[in-house]
Amino acid sequence: MTDTPSLLAAAAREQGNTLPVWFMRQAGRSLPEYRAIREGIPMLESCRRPDLVTEITLQPVRRHDVDAAIFFSDIMVPLAAAGVDLEIRAGVGPVIADPIRTAEQIHALPDLDPEAIPDIAESVRAIRAALPPHKVLIGFAGAPYTLASYLVEGGPSKDYARTKALMAAEPMLWDELCAKLARISATFLRVQIDAGAQAVQLFDSWAGSLAPLDYATRVQPHSAHVLSRVSDVPRIHFGVGTGELLRLMGAAGADVVGVDWRVPLDEATRRIGPGRAVQGNLDPALLRAPWEVVADRARDVIRAGAAAPGHIFNLGHGVPADTDPDVLTRLVALVHEEGPALRAAAPAR
Repeated sequence: MTDTPSLLAAAAREQGNTLPVWFMRQAGRSLPEYRAIREGIPMLESCRRPDLVTEITLQPVRRHDVDAAIFFSDIMVPLAAAGVDLEIRAGVGPVIADPIRTAEQIHALPDLDPEAIPDIAESVRAIRAALPPHKVLIGFAGAPYTLASYLVEGGPSKDYARTKALMAAEPMLWDELCAKLARISATFLRVQIDAGAQAVQLFDSWAGSLAPLDYATRVQPHSAHVLSRVSDVPRIHFGVGTGELLRLMGAAGADVVGVDWRVPLDEATRRIGPGRAVQGNLDPALLRAPWEVVADRARDVIRAGAAAPGHIFNLGHGVPADTDPDVLTRLVALVHEEGPALRAAAPAR
């Protein structure tokens, strides 16, 4: 037994007889208490009010007994705080008022001053004070490529054509843009860590759109810069559709590599290589299935995760908005009650 919270032990590959669990987007639209407290309040405003951020972050910990709280925010918050004109439209996502089309816009992109986000530190301190000692607070930020894709495309995209074209045609400008975004993300994470966050997750949501060579040469160095600035806490690195990038994402400096549902965790562990824990990776769509199906597939994930030196149970992406919260509560209980024995009984790989 150890006093180290189970999630931190798993991230350090010293898991012992535990299996920690949390869910991406666990604080969000699947919870009626979240919908009630957010009613009529725009997303960006919600992310800058410590009273709301604290309450929303704590809601899934109370309801589900997950092992970690994920700081309630949005990857656009540091960009907005730095002075980028944007909004988050319901049903659409982030929309940039003046998408990047010129070198001058990249040159003019401001840095993030920590003094501009005192509310972030205040929120983190309040959450940490309210959490039990064995529950971990995870800070988070968007990775440079994903932030760049929003700035260049102007909003969500299906093919990231403008982003990839800029990367290929103007590599020096691309690197300038991503270097600035890396500083913004690192500053945002440092503020959270200095206020009490015990781990961080860097989301590169759209990195799966890239070929490995493009990722290795034009993206990984910038993510590596962010992760190098926060090496005093466990670092989780996650993207969607990144099965071909798992080794590179780990090599960027992650202690834990998040894996979506497309690659079993035993195979993901092989691809990532030694020395790193994994996080994941139940398909979120299965949460709509009958409980017996959810439970059986969760057990499969746990068994596959036993191939890794550390495993944090999670979904392969975020909680869908229409998820029945009771399913998540039952899933947490299953992971806590059955997970250690399933992991111990899994055959050596």
